Amino acid sequence: MDRAKLYRRFRTLLIANRGEIACRVIRSARAMGLRTVAVYSEADRDAMHVAMADEAVLLGPARARDSYLNIARVIEAARQTGAEAIHPGYGFLSENAEFAQACLDAGLVFVGPTAAMMTAMGSKSGSKALMEKAGVPLVPGYHGEAQDEATLAKSADKIGFPVLVKASAGGGGRGMRVVNSAGELSAAIVSAKREAKAAFGDDRMLIEKFVQNPRHIEVQIIGDSHGNLLSLWERECTLQRRHQKVIEEAPSPTLDAKQRETVCAAARKAAGAVNYVGAGTIEFVSDGKEVFFIEMNTRLQVEHPVTELITGVDLVEWQLRVAFGEKLPLKQDEIRLNGHAIEARVYAENPQKNFMPSVGRIKTWRTPDAVDGLRVDAGYREGDTVSPYYDAMLAKVIAWAPTRQAAIERLNRGLEETDVRGIVTNIPFLSALITHPHVRANTIDTGFIERELKKLTEAASALGDLELCAAVAAIVVEEQKAAHREAHSPWQTFGWMPVGQRQRVFSFRQGQGAEIKVTLRYGNGASTVSIGKHQFVFTTSPAEGGGFDLTIDGMKSRVTAVIEGHELYLRTRNGRFDLHWVDPFGGETEEQVGEDKIVAPLPGTVVALLAEEGAILEKGAAILTLEVMKMEQTLRAPFAGVLKKIKCKVGDIVGEGVELAEVEPAAS
Repeated sequence: MDRAKLYRRFRTLLIANRGEIACRVIRSARAMGLRTVAVYSEADRDAMHVAMADEAVLLGPARARDSYLNIARVIEAARQTGAEAIHPGYGFLSENAEFAQACLDAGLVFVGPTAAMMTAMGSKSGSKALMEKAGVPLVPGYHGEAQDEATLAKSADKIGFPVLVKASAGGGGRGMRVVNSAGELSAAIVSAKREAKAAFGDDRMLIEKFVQNPRHIEVQIIGDSHGNLLSLWERECTLQRRHQKVIEEAPSPTLDAKQRETVCAAARKAAGAVNYVGAGTIEFVSDGKEVFFIEMNTRLQVEHPVTELITGVDLVEWQLRVAFGEKLPLKQDEIRLNGHAIEARVYAENPQKNFMPSVGRIKTWRTPDAVDGLRVDAGYREGDTVSPYYDAMLAKVIAWAPTRQAAIERLNRGLEETDVRGIVTNIPFLSALITHPHVRANTIDTGFIERELKKLTEAASALGDLELCAAVAAIVVEEQKAAHREAHSPWQTFGWMPVGQRQRVFSFRQGQGAEIKVTLRYGNGASTVSIGKHQFVFTTSPAEGGGFDLTIDGMKSRVTAVIEGHELYLRTRNGRFDLHWVDPFGGETEEQVGEDKIVAPLPGTVVALLAEEGAILEKGAAILTLEVMKMEQTLRAPFAGVLKKIKCKVGDIVGEGVELAEVEPAAS
C-alpha cells in the first residue's frame, strides 16, 4: 500500500460524530490550524458541535442509520466541503472497517488504523485468535465462527459457569450478559444478539469464563507509520454499571511498578502483532494477580483525558500528526507519568428510576472553571435538547492532582459545582460513588456498583432549616430582580416599608411529603424567618457564579438556586434539593397515570414482547422491552395480576407516555 494514500498532510478535517467527542476533536484540530467540518442529523441541527465547527453538513433524519451511520452520506459530506480527512471519534463508524476502506477509496485520509488492522483487531473473536498465536495471555473461552446455540451452550458448559456472553463486534457493554447457569443461557444469547445486531449490525457472540471479582485494566497505545509503537501507561476502569464504565482513572491504583511494566509490555506486543498505526486501547481483565487480554478498541476511548492529564500528551493532536505521516514525537522512555487523574461520566439519566434516560431541554448548565487541575469536556450547553436518539452522555468531569486522594477530592468538588437542570442527571450518584469509603480505599471490583446501588442512589436528605430559609431567600431574590427589571418603584422593593413590618407565608413540599410552612417577616428592622417554633434572623447578598450568600443568625452559607415556575432547585452545604413551592392560589392538580397502565417512560422502539395477553404475572415480571437511547429497558408488572391487554407490537416506535399494556390486579 502506498503510504502517501494513507497518510499525508491535510488542511480540512471532517469529524464524523456528534456530542462531546466531536467538540473535543474540533478543539485540538482548530488549535493546529485546521479547518473543521461537522456533520449532523435533523435532531442535532442546533447542537453544540455544529456551532463550533467552521462548516456543517446535514446528513439526514435523526435515526443513526440514516445519518451518522450512513457511510455514503458522510463521504459525500466530505466531498461537498472539500474535507481531505475524516476523524471518526468513538462509537458510530469509528471501528467500522468498511468505513475506513470507503475513506481510502474516496481519496480521504482516515484518522485511525487501516481497514485491515481494524478487521484483525476489531473483532473480539479474531483478535483473540491473533493474541493466542502471539502468546498474549487470554481468558479461557470460545471465539470460533460457529454461532449456533448448541455450539455456544457446549462451549459454556466446557469452561464452566458463570460465563460472559459477549458481542464479537461489541463495545460499551452492549450485547454483553453475565450468565450464572445453563438455564439462563438461551435467553441471554437471544437478548445479547438482538442488542448487538441493533448496535453494531453484527450479532456474532463469543463466550468467556467470567472472572470473579474482576478489575478492568487497559493500556493506551499509539503507533505511527514509521514502525514506532508506544504505550502511554494504563487506566483502571473497574467502576462499571451494566458493563459500562462510569469512573476511570490513571494510573491504576491496583498495579505496582512491576505489574505496570508487564501489562504495558503485553499491550505493545498485542498491538505490534498487526503493526498497528493510530491510537488504540488494549483491554485486560485482572483477578488482582494476573491480567488476561479481553479485546482491542481500534479508536480513541471516551476515557482518554485521564491519560492526557498524567502524560501531558494531547492524544487527538498525536492522532492527527500520525495521519499527517509524521513520526511520534517521543520515545518510550520519554513518556512520563505525573500524578493521578480521575474522570466521571455525566449522563442524562435518573438513578432513582433504574437509570432511565432523561430527555428534554437543558434549562440550566453550570460547570466549574477549568482551573486547579479540573477539566470539563462537554457536548451540551444551556438551551440544548437531549434527544432520545443517541447515547445519553452529556459531559465528562476530569480532575488531576499529585495523588489519588487529592484527585478524588478535586473531582468531587467539580461535580458538586456542576448544576444541570431541565433534565435529570447522574451527578449526585457520581458524587456518592467516588466518595464511598471502598472507592477511596480501592477495595472494589466490577460488581461493586450493583452491590452498593441502593446506598449510592438514596433519595436526597430531608429539608433542614438552612434549605427552607434558602428557599424563601431564593424566591425573594428572584422577585427583587423582577421588580428591578419591571419598574423602579420603592413599593416593589423587598424590605422597603414606610412603617412596621410585613409578613408572608410560604409553603414547600419535598417529593410527596407533607407541606412545610415558613413565615417571613420583613420591613423595618431585621428580616426573620420562622419555621415551627424557631425564628432566625437572616440576610442575603449576591455571590459569584449565580448563587447568593445566606446568613442565618450570623452564620454565612453559599447557596445555589434555580427557580423554574414553582419548582425550586437548591444546592447547599448539605447537598442538592428539589422543592415544590405550593401555589397558594391552587392549580396543583395533575393527571396521574394509573399504575395498571404500562406506559412508555420515554420515546423508544418496542423490541420484544416478553409475555402474552392473559398471562398470570408475579410482581416485577417482565412484560416487554423498549429500546431507548440504544439501551434496552424492560418494563415490568407493578403488582401481581393478569396481563389484560398488550397495546403495541415489536417494531413500534412509541412516544413518551403512550400506553403499551394493561395489567389487572390479582383478586385479593
